[in-house]
Amino acid sequence: MRFRVRPVTRLAGAAVVPGDKSISHRAALLGALAEGPTEVHGYLEAEDCLRTIAAVQALGADVTRKGPGHYRIVGAGLAGLREPEDVLECGNSGTTARLLLGVLAGQPFCATLTGDASLRRRPMGRVTGPLARMGAAFLGRAGGTQLPLAVRGARPLSGLAYESPVASAQVKSAVLLAGLAADGPVSVTEPAPSRDHSERMLRRFGARVETRGPTVTLTPGPLSGATVHVPGDISSAAFLLVAGALVPGGRVTVARVGVNPTRTGLLDVLGAMGARLGRAEGREDAEPVADLTVEATGLAATEIGGALVPRLIDEVPVLAVAAAAARGRTLIRDAAELRVKESDRIAALARELGRMGVRVEERPDGLAVTGPQRFRGGRVASGGDHRMAMALTVAGLCADGETLVEDTACVATSFPQFVPTLNALAGTEAVIVEDGA
Repeated sequence: MRFRVRPVTRLAGAAVVPGDKSISHRAALLGALAEGPTEVHGYLEAEDCLRTIAAVQALGADVTRKGPGHYRIVGAGLAGLREPEDVLECGNSGTTARLLLGVLAGQPFCATLTGDASLRRRPMGRVTGPLARMGAAFLGRAGGTQLPLAVRGARPLSGLAYESPVASAQVKSAVLLAGLAADGPVSVTEPAPSRDHSERMLRRFGARVETRGPTVTLTPGPLSGATVHVPGDISSAAFLLVAGALVPGGRVTVARVGVNPTRTGLLDVLGAMGARLGRAEGREDAEPVADLTVEATGLAATEIGGALVPRLIDEVPVLAVAAAAARGRTLIRDAAELRVKESDRIAALARELGRMGVRVEERPDGLAVTGPQRFRGGRVASGGDHRMAMALTVAGLCADGETLVEDTACVATSFPQFVPTLNALAGTEAVIVEDGA
């Protein structure tokens, strides 16, 4: 699959984006561990999150799809999951794999996880390390640090006070999920705050979770089923907002987006770059939401680093596109985590934007981009990375001439309606054509 992208003369209107991927994963996993039914509204029905649904079904949770994005999950309780009859397939989803490792660490049976070629290259040792200290056992490639991985859980696990060397919501969440089966409190201390969806949702399901500065502590106890309303994913909204800021004459509104403060680094950066942003707050459920509006304007360079990076790590690819169009030198640093995402996003951005005529300085932990530069239409490739595919498509909307983005089937992992959504904002122009060649 590939996208043929023509430059657009205008983007205007309102759009919605799919449910938040991070929140959807956690709703399914906690629903499976809870006692009683959980109702999830707005669940992201894309490949990654459907992998998590399939996994909890294989572990014994009763899942019923009641309508688009509406799932009823009858949990098995903390001690009621069962050994799966087959390998748990995580596809391309790092969140599914790492959070499942946390759940399985506290189950007294064996399970095996695998994934696609990309996921089998991604590091799992940052999760299996602390879980092994709690009492779980792992057997797999690269000394138990890469999929396929076999897990032999234990109950109870030992309590743990873990100091994470990286700010990672997946590491933190895996340890907290394992902590539900521990014999005492479990805590995670991070060098900088990472997204806190797990803490919020654990509390919604009745868990005792306390946050003090950089440390989160969970005291084990049962979970009760809950109702979860999943907001729109700000990581998906990012592509529409940046496109709206870059295309002359544009004005784009994205409705009911999750604006959890641990995820809104994108908005801080766009504001620092001089984007015209509007924000209408909505009713807060477990997560705050807002309607976000952006109007096209000239952007100025900024610096992205430090504690800001965990709050926008998934938005760096599209922010690099914005940086190329901005006036001045934008520096992205402290983002070495991008090297171990679905692709090496630092190398991929330098390489693929270079194919569009944009000069990007690749650094060990980020990028430097001096603008404004013009995007030149050409042939680029996502490398099977959904966020790279969408960022390159946004660049193509601003390019001189047609852009061909190769390997775009991966977009279905997070934003299946990406192409029709952008085409609707373009009005009568079919600016993006999906090509099955």
